[in-house]
Formats: sequence, C-alpha cells, structure tokens
Amino acid sequence: MQAQYLSNDPSYLNCNKQECKLYGEDNNCSIQTCSGSVTFHFVNIRTELEFVFFTGGFDTPCILKRSQPIGFANPNQPLYGHLSSVDSTGTTMKLTWVSGDGKPQQVQYADGNSATSVVTTFKPHDMCSDLSPAKDFGWHDPGYIHSAIISGLQPSSSYFYKYGSDSVGWSKDIKFSTPPAAGASETTFLAYGDMGKAPIDQSVEHYIQPGSRSVVEALTDEVAAGNIDSILHIGDISYATGFLVEWDFFLNLITPVAGQLSYMTAIGNHERDYPDSGSVYVTPDSGGECGVAYESYFQMPTSAKDKPWYSFEQATVHFTVISTEHDWSQNSEQYNWIKSDLASVDRTRTPWLIFTGHRPMYSSQDSILPSVDSDFVESVEPLLMENKVDLALFGHVHNYERTCAVYKNQCKEMPIKDSNGVDSYNNNGNYTAPVHVVIGMAGFTLDIFPSQVDNVWSLERISEFGYTKVHATKEKLSFEFVNSKTREVRDSFYITKETN
Repeated sequence: MQAQYLSNDPSYLNCNKQECKLYGEDNNCSIQTCSGSVTFHFVNIRTELEFVFFTGGFDTPCILKRSQPIGFANPNQPLYGHLSSVDSTGTTMKLTWVSGDGKPQQVQYADGNSATSVVTTFKPHDMCSDLSPAKDFGWHDPGYIHSAIISGLQPSSSYFYKYGSDSVGWSKDIKFSTPPAAGASETTFLAYGDMGKAPIDQSVEHYIQPGSRSVVEALTDEVAAGNIDSILHIGDISYATGFLVEWDFFLNLITPVAGQLSYMTAIGNHERDYPDSGSVYVTPDSGGECGVAYESYFQMPTSAKDKPWYSFEQATVHFTVISTEHDWSQNSEQYNWIKSDLASVDRTRTPWLIFTGHRPMYSSQDSILPSVDSDFVESVEPLLMENKVDLALFGHVHNYERTCAVYKNQCKEMPIKDSNGVDSYNNNGNYTAPVHVVIGMAGFTLDIFPSQVDNVWSLERISEFGYTKVHATKEKLSFEFVNSKTREVRDSFYITKETN
C-alpha cells in the first residue's frame, strides 16, 4: 500500500513537512508532502478489505482517508488443508479445509481415488454468549469448512492429494504420510502447546504469540527431513479468542506441516472457557467461542459435540487426550471415560501410555492465578497411577518443566544419568509413577520461573521457545526439548521398560 498525506501539523509522523505557503511564478501554492509505503501480508479471508489511514491513535481515531474495497481474486479458493487421524489403523485419515463456497468439493488422492467433502460452518448464534467478541465486534464469517475421509491407505506410507473442485479451483498436489498402525515397532512425533500466531509484517493484532513463527519454521524442517509421523498440539491453538479472522491466519501458518501428516489436538482454555457456558473455569478466555470454532476446524475422533476427549494409538503408544476445561470430577462423564480408557489399554500392543491435556498437574510457575488446580489433581492423578501412565504432557504454562517420577508431590523415582549424561527412568517391572512434562513453550510470551524453586519434584526448568520430539520403540521412549531458534537440544531423557 502507498499513502500520501498533506498536513499543516509539523509534528505529524515526525515528518515536519507542513504546508509551506510559498507561491511559485504561476501564483500557485507549493505544497510539501509526507509520503511513504507500507507492505502488508494478507491471507485469503474471503471478504473485501479496506485500508484506513487515521490519526489520533486507537483511543481517539480520526479517519483521514480510506481506500475503495479490495477483493480477493478467488474468495472461494480452497485453502488450509490439514490432516488428522480417524482411528489407529494408519489406513484412514481426515482432510479438513476452508473455502468460501458451500457446495461439496473433493479430495483426489493416491492415483485415482477421490472422496466428497462434508460441509459445515458456524454463525453468530452458535457462539455461547449474547455479549462477547465472537458474536459482536470480533465476528468474521468463517466461510465453509470442508472435510473428507481419505481411506484405503497403507500405514507408514506416502501419497499425494489435492482438494477443491473445477468451479472454485484446486490446491496444488501435496505429499502426505500416514502414521504407523497401532502395534508397529516404533514411532516419532512432535508435541507442544500454546502456539498461536504472529504477523509476518509489522501489523499489530489483539494477541500476538512471538515464538510461533520460529517454532513452525523448525517444525517444517523436521517434517521435511521425513522422520516425523504426527504432531500433537495440546491446547491454546490459535488464540483467536473471539476475533475469528485470526483462525485463518493460524491455519495459514500451520498448513505447511499440518497438511503433510496427522495433526492431533487437545482443547484449551482459550478455545473453550466462557462464563455460563458449562466450562469448568469461569473465565472469558475463549472470547465467546466456547469450542465451536475449534471443533469445526479440528475435527478429532471424539464421541460427540462439546465432548472433546478421545484416544488413539500410534505404533507403540496409546494417547489418552482429555479436556481440562470440561468436568473431570469423580463420576462425571469425562472422568468415567478416562477411567475406562486407561484401563482398556493393551500394553502388549502399545506398551507406552501417554496422558495429555491442557492444564498441568505440576508446575513451579508463580503467578497471580494458580497454574495448578488441586481439585483436578486430586480427582484425576490417582487414575494415572492406577493404570501406570508412563508420561503426562501438559501445556497452559508457557515454559518447559520436567519432573521426577512423581505422585502426590513426592518423587517416587529419580532418574539416573547414563554414560552420556542423559537422564534415564527405569520402568522395567518396577513402575513407580508418571513423569510429567509441561510443554507450553511453542509461541505465547514465555513465563519466567521464580528465582528460587523449592519443589523437589522439579528437575528441569527452561523458559525458551521450542517443541518436543519423542521417539518410542517397544522398550525405550526417548524425549527431547529443542530450542526452535538455535535447534539445540536443551533437555533430554528416556524411559525404559521390558516387554514380552
């Protein structure tokens, strides 16, 4: 965009080029001007844009000039395709994308196969409050969300797909990989929480997550290397919080990785919580979205709407994914599901049991609001112990923290350093307790640990942006925390166990 402004205000934009009131030979006034250009980055949000030039700041804006409406060449363009697992076979996946057109479209894949999309959307009346950003000044039409099942695949295999239609256009051909089936010998996945997005240009929005871009760049390199089977994002997904256009910007950010492999998610407070909406925590953190946008864009294999808990298996790992924002108290629907799911795991097929949700059970973070809900811990932690959960992953707190094998604030086992100085936990027939790791360092402004931490269970504390990488065979689960800027492994450990 280019703009030019004529003013008699010598301090405006520190330009000091006011109207000089000098007259030339033709007796016409000679005007000096301030001018410049600004480059903006936009994604296709399906509606017309206007540029508004104003003074007075955000508190007392005075519009000086506005552009004519500027439209996108193809507002119906199919965009932001991202994959998720439907089951644990590695043979079926779901592709979800966005378009301005509500007619069914197709995904074409694997040399001649195709599937027709199921189309959904949401409207202001679907938001959960009569007074909220999502229903009022933050509302933006999401267009139409398309999803299609890609079936007949082989696990741990690569294919190509494209999506769209002849009338609205097609995406480019995209290479994707299926995850290994449950019971396979090994798997590698990436995990993190609290990512969000940040502008490419110098624009300002209501919520910016400064680490998100460097993390996605690192994830892109990891996926390009060809060794990653899936990604797990455990809550606080886009931080749109009722400003719905920001979902488009987030989807645009993650598509380079989420379009190539299974991108599995858990719900967080910034997707679900709002007063009088049924969330456990009575906060306005979702901006009135109450999970509607999240569940539309990220269609996980849950049992029903607004019951965003589920499980899936991948090679040697069983993942139990819960919602910390829905009722988890004893004998609640979710509690009974957690109890049943953990008890049903076949440890001969998937020897590793990973439990994950958004809010942590252990955190050394010291802030105005408590990072840990003691009621949540009291209700759910015994289930982890009873069912011998190996690893518990959480977000919400914006840093990295690893514990000993811990239960009820007591270390049941301390790791032993191997010959390379790497911490090792031994679950070879003498299970003691889960290892907890907070991994909420993927984008949101980092939380700094207090200068003194007295929690004996807290072994590693790092306030840096990054992601985690997990490799699991039948007998060993290896874990790394990687700084996204330096690509340095900042913490690592492994757990071993004997299997038959």
